[in-house]
Amino acid sequence: MKQRKVPLRKCIVTNEMKPKQELIRIVRSPEGVVTVDLTGKMNGRGAYISNNEESFELAQKKDVLSRHLQVKVSPEIYDELKEASKRGRK
Repeated sequence: MKQRKVPLRKCIVTNEMKPKQELIRIVRSPEGVVTVDLTGKMNGRGAYISNNEESFELAQKKDVLSRHLQVKVSPEIYDELKEASKRGRK
């Protein structure tokens, strides 16, 4: 039987290539609204972050999301990331 290809994405904080399921996607919609995309299928420019606290804190400290999505990201998005991470690990 043929092996299925595992989609890989790059974490914008650590620059590591990981399977898509191990990352969380953040999306800037065409209207400019930034949201956490748990489905991985929302329209807009996406950025992937490793699903761990250290990556979230480093991203907030260096403001990586604002640079990558080309729009100011509010601190509430980072709080939402941490909550989504906790829900995903259970």
